[in-house]
Amino acid sequence: MKGNRLLADSAITALAPMIWGSTYIVTTQLLPPDRPLLASVVRALPAGLILLLVGRVLPQGLWWWRALVLGTLNIGAFFFLLFLAAYKLPGGVAALVGSVQPVIMLGLAALVLGDKIRLPHVLACFAATTGVALLVLKATAALDVVGVVAAIGGAVSMASGVVLTKRWQRPAGVNVLMFTGWQLTAGGLVLLPALFLLEGLPSSINGTNALGFGYLIVFGSLVGYSVWFRGTDRVPAIGLSFLGFCSPIIATVLGFVFLGETLSFLQFVGAAILIGAILLVQLTPTRKPVLDEPVRELQRTTS
Repeated sequence: MKGNRLLADSAITALAPMIWGSTYIVTTQLLPPDRPLLASVVRALPAGLILLLVGRVLPQGLWWWRALVLGTLNIGAFFFLLFLAAYKLPGGVAALVGSVQPVIMLGLAALVLGDKIRLPHVLACFAATTGVALLVLKATAALDVVGVVAAIGGAVSMASGVVLTKRWQRPAGVNVLMFTGWQLTAGGLVLLPALFLLEGLPSSINGTNALGFGYLIVFGSLVGYSVWFRGTDRVPAIGLSFLGFCSPIIATVLGFVFLGETLSFLQFVGAAILIGAILLVQLTPTRKPVLDEPVRELQRTTS
């Protein structure tokens, strides 16, 4: 019964990285060029403020600095590094470099959460990297040092944020929408000074740009992160990390549908390997079982 519930929660949580798989095509086709800070702030801050205005619940006590830390890791730093990599690297290279995230997550979850590293997890890491390479990497792909560093930094930032989110847990009485709003707002505010000091605002925003920003605010942040932070309550850390591989699968499909890209036999093989790795990790238990919601709420209340 618990196994079925975990698979259902994993399937729901996978909707978030599937939505995020559209980030590359939206960034390159709809947003103003070479504006990673603008893209990051606009994606995060409006969505966070909307959730705060609707819920009207602010952090209390130590959750002020915890929200700042989580917002910086999960949103601010991650968004900036993600968009920087998207601008500097072809989507396939960015996805391949970002595939180191499960390895980072595996180590952090073992150190911080006490999750046990199992052989299927290690095998799945190698399989996933191979799958990503077959799925999205082309022989003509170019490397950019800044882009590669940004992609690795984004993987480290997201892995650290997920592990700390699971370590601290959502505070009692705060629903997932408010928890999401805290982090989106904090992440956007962290980047706001850098936007004005380093990049500035564009002279104009056209209708295409507005459409792209609107999509990222509504779907990339409001919907995507609400689903994702719900999943951090219910899915083990390493499982969350592997769900992120839904992004390159969706990115490849979107490239085929909207950009006229072709799909080779090896890409289908890569997608099959990725899906197998995702399922393998979801079916392999960690040492710490996922708690039922009443138990989690009791722990939050007594902590």
